[in-house]
Amino acid sequence: MTTILVPYHHDERLADDDIPVRADHIVHVPAGGVGDQWQRNAVVGRAAAAAVAPVVASGQVPVVFSGDCLVAGATVAGVQQAGVDPAVIWFDAHGDVHTLETTGSGYLGGLSLRVVTGAHRELYADLIGLRPVAPERAVLVDGRDLDPAEADYLAVSPTRRIPVSEVAPETVPAGPLVLHVDLDVIDAGEFPGFRFPADGGPSAEAVLSACRRVFATGRVVAFDVACPWWPAVGDQARSREQLVAAMRALLTA
Repeated sequence: MTTILVPYHHDERLADDDIPVRADHIVHVPAGGVGDQWQRNAVVGRAAAAAVAPVVASGQVPVVFSGDCLVAGATVAGVQQAGVDPAVIWFDAHGDVHTLETTGSGYLGGLSLRVVTGAHRELYADLIGLRPVAPERAVLVDGRDLDPAEADYLAVSPTRRIPVSEVAPETVPAGPLVLHVDLDVIDAGEFPGFRFPADGGPSAEAVLSACRRVFATGRVVAFDVACPWWPAVGDQARSREQLVAAMRALLTA
């Protein structure tokens, strides 16, 4: 098992202890990058993809920890660069299917799944070497905190939306899989401290159990985990360490 740490939230370098995992490879990019935010994000994305590709090519399943969901596209790009064409299972409390035309906040993380499936290709996929995944080969798991524009899109999109309880070999796409888990899919009441908390979600154990069912297919080629939280307060650091360890342990179960 190879653990890759991408210690960034978009193009912002996170504190060394923000994501409590011992990594085999840590992605670093030069500070003070030039260009707009898309271009600066692309520097991080290309470096992450370059770290993933040789691991997949060697026959291993990398686990990639980062501070936001945009890195998931880089994980997919790295898998593709290794010669594998994956589908995507996307655990997230949010839809992540905005476009620049629909987002009200302008937060780029809210576009993460949509750009992986081809939106704004010139701003994202083309810059990190990603071949967009067909929308019908993506499944959104437990996206419950949706803006109206996201709900409208998902109502007609071939991207399916299912609850955590329905994740099973027969409900995920065929072929190789990139499993992406934004940890804020966990109910905010159980696990506080996320940048964008969402109540009414599954427990951590329910999420871990669903991930085990995906891994049991034997088709996961990369595991991507986003940790979009604020700096830890009080006992949060220990809770985060335990959750990150549990996620990482899925690859050795």
